[in-house]
Amino acid sequence: MANGRPYSLVCPLCGGRYEDDGLLLTCTVPHREALLKTEYPARGRADGLGGLFRYLDWLPVRRVLPGAGAASVLPAGELGRKLGLTDLWLAFSGYWPEAGANLTTGTFKELEAYTVLGRLPEEPPVLVVASAGNTAAAFASSFSRYRLRCVLVVPATALDRLRFPGPLDDSVRLIVLDGGRYSDAITLAGSLASLPGFQAEGGVRNVARRDGLGTVLLSAYDAMGGLPDYYVQAVGSGAGTLGVHEAALRLGEHEDAGPPPRVVMCQNLPFAPIYRRWTGRRSTGADNDLIAPELANANPPYDTAGGVSDCLIATAGDVLAVGNDAAADAMRLFEETLGVDIEPSAGVALAALRSAAEAGRVSAGARILLNVTGGGRARYARDHLLVPAQPAIRLTVPRHREFPNTEDALRVVAAMDRGDECVVDG
Repeated sequence: MANGRPYSLVCPLCGGRYEDDGLLLTCTVPHREALLKTEYPARGRADGLGGLFRYLDWLPVRRVLPGAGAASVLPAGELGRKLGLTDLWLAFSGYWPEAGANLTTGTFKELEAYTVLGRLPEEPPVLVVASAGNTAAAFASSFSRYRLRCVLVVPATALDRLRFPGPLDDSVRLIVLDGGRYSDAITLAGSLASLPGFQAEGGVRNVARRDGLGTVLLSAYDAMGGLPDYYVQAVGSGAGTLGVHEAALRLGEHEDAGPPPRVVMCQNLPFAPIYRRWTGRRSTGADNDLIAPELANANPPYDTAGGVSDCLIATAGDVLAVGNDAAADAMRLFEETLGVDIEPSAGVALAALRSAAEAGRVSAGARILLNVTGGGRARYARDHLLVPAQPAIRLTVPRHREFPNTEDALRVVAAMDRGDECVVDG
């Protein structure tokens, strides 16, 4: 490639092909929304590299970053027996040293963050990222380590997840929304990203996110000696399951690995947009009622070409949903059985799998890969002295008018430049 990147970006709808500049998020041809896919010329393993960069041939990056981890894949016989399943495997993304898991922010979002960072051009704009907590933790840690500029927008409820072994580098700026929800963070981040010098990170539309998360399946393929029959994961946007599905298709093409696994997406009631769309049930509840608010993405790419619906149909997949009590009970079951804490979103996935096994919706003898998307945060906090991240700006989200407007975004940027407080008072 002329730009030094040995892969292409391809639109699944019109077939348009692009050389990657490290920032492109969408096809430039006018048509309904489609998720760009990466097309790689070769398949191999960079065995001299560690972590997710072992799969360098299938990552859309221009730089390799030491320190990146990977999912740890292991059989879960005892947990499987408690669920009535005979061939259960875990892809654990978090901190569990005894299992070889060393993602220090306790979330698989580290796989996204390092790949997004590796994809960026030499002189990137300031990336803007909205998060309910986990994504912010992963991006703050990795971008601070390599002193790349980003702005993270989070509701105040996310702050307890933003503790690190030391202060963040000044290149990472944290905007905290008091009284705000994840949806407010998404809205403000969109307004900031439209300003000159800023760039939306892109979420599920960023090929680096999906391909970084796709390494979960590549790790599992190596550990299991083949593909699972089912892949189970809690989802908000669906980026992780889409990335895994795309990786499975590449394995089938390059290594004749067989059909991709059936995808089972899991959501947290009462706010479960993908579940409601898939089952045709009416949506109830608010996104602040969830044990796993990071799953509360109100606008997942459901009907997008190459998105959620296409993935579910292609794999004969399913969408399950469970409430807070079931998720909390599953979290306790995991810790009692395996001795390490897991995050609420992983509890949602485990509870959904438990329900599916009890109802006979998955075969007891099927080979199942459960993605434990976060865990070990409490363990890491016991083992390390952690420092809370300091917000650059705190905003009180007004409820008497639309938020944000253009003035809000400009005011936030000006306050960041001056290093003082910013008040949104309507």
